[in-house]
Amino acid sequence: MVTAISLLKSSNYRYKIIEAIGNDTLTPSEIATKTKIRLNHVSMFLRELKKNHLVKCLNEDSRKGRLYELMELGKDAINKLTKK
Repeated sequence: MVTAISLLKSSNYRYKIIEAIGNDTLTPSEIATKTKIRLNHVSMFLRELKKNHLVKCLNEDSRKGRLYELMELGKDAINKLTKK
């Protein structure tokens, strides 16, 4: 949990992406639109967040239209950060 919170606090982009997903299931394009972060940056940070078990991709085999949602660790981390 500490690593997850540290990861989100160290990058405004990571935090915005996690916050944008929230309880939804979104594509990288939808996240980019919501956060005003360029799509290539969203994709890069999603890979990093997935590697750290904060988000999961529901349709990994799809080349386009991948769907992402928060894992429990991601939900717990964002809840802890927003309660302050």
